[in-house]
Amino acid sequence: MTHTTNQSTAKKNNIIPIVIIAGLFFIFGFVTWINGALIPFMKTINELTDTQSYFVATASYISFVVMALPASYILKKIGYRKGMSLGLIVMAIGALVFIPAAEARTYWVFLAGIFIQGMGMTLLQTAANPYITILGPIESGAKRIAIMGIANKVAGALGSLIFGAILLSGIDEIKDKLSTVSIEEKTQLLDTMADSVVTPYIVMAVILVLLGLLIRKAPLPHVEAEPIEESIKGETTKTSIFQFPHLWLGVLTLFVYVGAEVIAGDTIIAYGISLGFSAEDAKFFTTFTLMAMVATYALGVFLIPKYISQGKALRISAILGIIFTICVLFTNGFQNNYEVVLL
Repeated sequence: MTHTTNQSTAKKNNIIPIVIIAGLFFIFGFVTWINGALIPFMKTINELTDTQSYFVATASYISFVVMALPASYILKKIGYRKGMSLGLIVMAIGALVFIPAAEARTYWVFLAGIFIQGMGMTLLQTAANPYITILGPIESGAKRIAIMGIANKVAGALGSLIFGAILLSGIDEIKDKLSTVSIEEKTQLLDTMADSVVTPYIVMAVILVLLGLLIRKAPLPHVEAEPIEESIKGETTKTSIFQFPHLWLGVLTLFVYVGAEVIAGDTIIAYGISLGFSAEDAKFFTTFTLMAMVATYALGVFLIPKYISQGKALRISAILGIIFTICVLFTNGFQNNYEVVLL
């Protein structure tokens, strides 16, 4: 009876921290998934090729590679709470870089802002992901991650809708005008279009700074992961992370998963436009993708671990991913676009 009461109390005590961390997942989901709208927007205002425009996604995700190990070192020094706060502040700095980038309409400055935001998100995610996993029993860790995924993808869907409306509304008409107006009128049109990012990114920066300050005072308990050791006669047999094959399989799985997720989320608007959809219609495609993810995250919350184990859920997801990938390769047109959504 006492054990049950303690479990119930622990669950109640964890509700507020879980809500706070879900809020952080909402924030970096919102910032991450506006790339889908930024790619065709940047292509137009900076008159880029398809390859050049995809550096928007590259600048964002390469920062994760650059910042991953430094983020781990920083968190070891300052802890999860301060790390989350610092990540939000760095993201705000990246948002502010969009102001001079828009004024000068200079592509590499936009990329610098996106890269800095990515550095902040790396720090924030490096703190938030293990924190939410540790914050409760390990067997229900996938359930908590699924809840975080819902917050992340709902935010991404909203971010894509909001920034799609701000950045892509009327873009087809503007592109038609660009081929007929004089150089001076063309410059004015593109400058005006570039200025449309200033206000939303100022608002974003202010919100991120405020949250970065507030998170320092948030009621987040101090948690630490329990060491994993396998012993024989009192001696530890594992001395390095290289001796945990499941860790490396997990890293490989995440590598493949993130690649599929980014292709489906960040490039699907531009992909839809290349298939002949108008920007007015294609701006909703990232939202469709993320809402499909929300639906399956909700299934994870409901099914794991009560009805299905974490391992079995992972295997089912992998098999479905392979099936939808094959469908994408061998179909085209409208059907192809929605198979990317399902993938």
